[in-house]
Parts: sequence; C-alpha cells; structure tokens
Amino acid sequence: MPSTVQPPDAPVLVLLGSGERQQHGYAWESLAARHRVFLLDTVEPTWQRPFITGYQAVRVRDGAAVRAAVREVAARHRIAGVLTWDEHAATAAASAARETGCVGADPAAVRACRNKSLARAAMEAQGIATRWAQCFDLVQARAAAAWIGYPLVLKPAASCGRDGVVKIATPERLPHAYAFTARAAARQSPEGAGMLIEEYLDGPEISIETISCRGHHTAVARTHTQLGELPGAPVTAHMVAPDLGAPATDEAARMAATALTALGITHGASHVELRLTATGPRVIEVSPCLAGDLIPHLVRLATGVDLVAAAADLARGRTPDLRPTRAHAAAIGFLNAPAPGGLQPMTISAQIAARPWCERAVAEHLTAAPLPVATAAADGAARLAHVVVTATTPAQCRTRLEHALAALYPATTTDSTRASAAGAP
Repeated sequence: MPSTVQPPDAPVLVLLGSGERQQHGYAWESLAARHRVFLLDTVEPTWQRPFITGYQAVRVRDGAAVRAAVREVAARHRIAGVLTWDEHAATAAASAARETGCVGADPAAVRACRNKSLARAAMEAQGIATRWAQCFDLVQARAAAAWIGYPLVLKPAASCGRDGVVKIATPERLPHAYAFTARAAARQSPEGAGMLIEEYLDGPEISIETISCRGHHTAVARTHTQLGELPGAPVTAHMVAPDLGAPATDEAARMAATALTALGITHGASHVELRLTATGPRVIEVSPCLAGDLIPHLVRLATGVDLVAAAADLARGRTPDLRPTRAHAAAIGFLNAPAPGGLQPMTISAQIAARPWCERAVAEHLTAAPLPVATAAADGAARLAHVVVTATTPAQCRTRLEHALAALYPATTTDSTRASAAGAP
C-alpha cells in the first residue's frame, strides 16, 4: 500500500538505500503502508515512486553526505526516524539519526559491527571470540596462521556478506588465498583495514533475528542457513521454523544477546550469525540491521512478526509488537550459477508456481546475458532464481523447497545440461 494513505503533514521516515525490487519489494510494502517514506539513494527511483513522499540523490555510504542530505530534508519535513536495510549504510544511518535527534543505534557500536577486527576485540573482552588475528601482509598472515592452526578462515576485516571469505586447509594454500582475499578487501569500504584470520568453525550455520529496545534484546526467530563450498560459500537456502524455546536455540539466543551487548548495540534490528559447533554456539558476525535474502519476509510468513514494521517502530522511538501469531515454517532457496558463461532465459514450472504453498518463484535473469564466475554467488551476483515456500512443519517445508527448486530450468553456454538445484536446509 503506498504512502499516500498517510496524512500529508505526517512526519517522514528517512530510508537510506532502496535495495532491489526482487529482494526488498516486500519491505517497501510493509514500510509504506504505515509511514510516509523519504528516500535517499544513489539511483533515481522508478518502481519505488508509488511508495515515497520524496527523493534526494546521495551516496548513502558516505556519512557526511548523508548527514548533509538529512539536514536538507529536515528543512522541508518533520523527520520521525532514519532507517536502512543496507548494511553498508548502517553507520551513516546511525550518525544521521543522532544528528537529527531521532532514536537510533550508537554509531560507534554500528561501526564496530561493520569492522570484523573491532567486533572480535569487543567479543573477546566478553570471552566469546574465536581465535583470531588482524593481518596486513602475508608475513603477518603466516605468523597468525601458525598460532591459530589449520583449517582457518581468511576474510576482509571491513566487509559485508561473504565476498573474499576463503577457507584454508594447509599452509601451502595460504599465499593463493591471501591474494584472493586481498583483492576482495580492496573492493570493500575503507571503514577498516587489512584482513581477519581466524579459526574455522565447523557445524551448521544459523542466525538469530533480534530486536533490541532500550538495551533489552529479544530473539524473534532462528534462521537455518545452508551454504555451498568455500571460497565464497554461497547461500543455497534459509529456513525459519518455530523452534524458539528449544535448548540449542535458547543457548544461541543468549550468545547473540551477549555479542550485541559486547558491541554496544542497544537499539534496532540485528542479524546475528552463529555456528553450532560441538562445543556450543559460536558467533561469526553481527549485522546491525535487518537481514537480507528475504529473511524478514520468512519470519513474517512463519511467525506473523513483521520485522520491517518493528525496525521502523524502533526508528521512531516506539516499542514494536513482537508477539507471534502463527507457528509455521517458511524457506527460501536459491539457484546459483553452476559455471561462468552466457545465461539462457530462465523457465519456471507454472504448475509449481501455482501451488498455494509456493509463495513466490522469481527468475532473476530472464534474458541471455554474461554470467559472472560461480564464486560471485557469495554476494548474490550469480544467483539465477529464488523460490519461497511455506509449510506447517520443517520437514514438509524442506520437501516442498526441493520440489520447487527442481522446477527451475537454467542453462549456460558452457554447460548445456540442466543445472542441479540447490538443496534444502
């Protein structure tokens, strides 16, 4: 529902960064149904126009530029809050909220989340960090690896997502892996420097979708994530199921809350990634904003809790309603590029798409186009399609996801055989 239903003199919620329609259309619908939205973005709006009150061009990852733009908006509108679902813009959003007198996260805490080395140091002080070290050259990386032990993981210190993340099994692989990660680090934001090298954590990956209000952390949902192989470790599926209250989930939720407190996060939505190791849950990283990959949409389908609405309420200084209204399962599966080459048009089975449990089936590449290398799937660049399914139980949800993914038909010029579907979590 567009924002025109709001009174014309109502205050505006400033949104930093639009996101793509395929990935964030659901969030726009929730946001604009409740608030007048003023968009700050680097790209002129097109499909977003029915949802917005106004627009101003700005580099949303440039804190100074964002603060100047928000001051200009404040000269024409009353600002109720500042919000973003772009992790790269989270620090700028926190700074802009503080400057305009709106409620928001501490910019220093958000900055610590965005810099993996700062985050590790903060969590280490609370006794929950992995073995890690920051390195700026190969010599330092060799020394750190010898102390940490193999296998280990190397990643850019200041980054989002999985770009540049590589698992290293032996010392012989370190120089090649270092060069791979260094190239990714050069593409990242200058918020931090160097690279992070840390012990490899073995076990299933989950995330705790958390809402923090006045220093109190509420675990709203647990997301089970299935990954492909490193380097890159592309996400192949997420599932949200009604398992809050289970012992393993409660322990992970407590660990997530401890990490948020260690980092100084007291307000806002967070996505805390963990691994369930043999010795218990261990924190991988904290994203100080709503999760990507339509995870908040899965949470709403599975629990009835609208995380987008909750984040907007927090930005306006309101207490969000986090009471679940259902206990279902919801999952999203991604079909990733199997190899570099030229992509042919995508086909989705109409029979599957019409099933009531198939909430959506979206082909992200509809025409022949150059295809990036498969490892680029780590940040979504090589995703061909995604499907969202619902069910009453996790087992039924996994089965439906497998059926839906099998109904997607991509092909590449380098591999004419049908690409294998991504597995369910």
